[in-house]
Amino acid sequence: MTRKRAVPRPATLALADGTVYRGTAFGAEAVASGEVCFNTSMTGYQEIVTDPSYAGQIVTMTYTQIGNVGTNPEDDESKRPFLSAFVVKEVFDAPSNWRAKEPLGAFLARWGVPGIAGVDTRALVRRIVSGGFQNGVVSTDPKQQDAAALVAAAKAAPGLDGRDLVAGVTTREPYQWTEGAWPGVAGQSPRKPRPDPKLKVVAYDFGVKRNILRLLVEQGFEVTVVPATTPAEQALAYQPDAIFLSNGPGDPAAVAGVQPIVRELAQRDLPMFGICLGHQILGLALGGTTRKLKFGHHGGNQPGQDLATKKVSICAENHGYAVEAESLRAAGEPVEVTHVNLNDGTVEGLAHARRPIFSVQYHPEASPGPHDAGYFFGRFRDMVLRKKRGEAVTGVSVSKGS
Repeated sequence: MTRKRAVPRPATLALADGTVYRGTAFGAEAVASGEVCFNTSMTGYQEIVTDPSYAGQIVTMTYTQIGNVGTNPEDDESKRPFLSAFVVKEVFDAPSNWRAKEPLGAFLARWGVPGIAGVDTRALVRRIVSGGFQNGVVSTDPKQQDAAALVAAAKAAPGLDGRDLVAGVTTREPYQWTEGAWPGVAGQSPRKPRPDPKLKVVAYDFGVKRNILRLLVEQGFEVTVVPATTPAEQALAYQPDAIFLSNGPGDPAAVAGVQPIVRELAQRDLPMFGICLGHQILGLALGGTTRKLKFGHHGGNQPGQDLATKKVSICAENHGYAVEAESLRAAGEPVEVTHVNLNDGTVEGLAHARRPIFSVQYHPEASPGPHDAGYFFGRFRDMVLRKKRGEAVTGVSVSKGS
């Protein structure tokens, strides 16, 4: 008996500049708008889909084969996808992997996220690189495939500038996180025991990825996650040994009410570590400014250089804004730029010369991506321990290994 194939549903991606891409639908039947970006990672599409940093964006994968290992609950980086839509060249509806629990299309459909396959993603990426970010609309609704109407909707859609997207992804209530890194499969070498003594960290959730929390646990931290606008006094009531500022989506200057909180915490001389959006918010709290990049850094192959050692790490990055180095110098705070992106010279790391504070723009937890920068979590623990012993430690001294 011959099995009938399902008739592909039509899908359209329309850009604000009038460009239209036709393809086939997967995921939810919906119409969604957002800023179109691209990710160059070859693995980890599920982690990318569930990264809250993509809120408000239509994500395009440059790698051609997406969906081949399915999805599973263990690889989710948050409670659900926050991206607007997903664009791929080729999607696999029949995954082949022993960990797969659900096809990618079914996973996206369950969360109301539309996807479009069959797009010439190379042409789309070249358009973004040459022209910069722009808004788009993805429609997988068969009744809404009119190109002119979708282009008009893309032109009318709000961008990321000036929008507080953190408010839509942060936790509503504080919680304790205790899960460590994935233990692997039977037969692998056992992991090293988590270090003692235990240290308390309050993690501000601007859209935190779970793997960041897992690696903090692996470093012996007892992690309390709090909402983005938690007052400084409330965070200090947990008697933390340190403060962590997480990744998150959108325009850092638009995140309401957070800069004064971070500024106050920075003045308390507690060790502080920021990643991605947390790095940008820290830069703003210390008097700097941020600017939007032409097409951002999204992927697992960005070169980041440590200016002290000249060492280059291949980094996982996901951001469309950057801290302006000159603005920090003008602000008068003794903050040093510690890392830069070798592709465009943008700021990738900061450290305070008087306080135990440092940050990085890229993702040392990767997920997906290389592990070159994973040492930052150990550096954070070392800084906290030295501070507890009464040493005169600063972000700069820690970043230079002194």
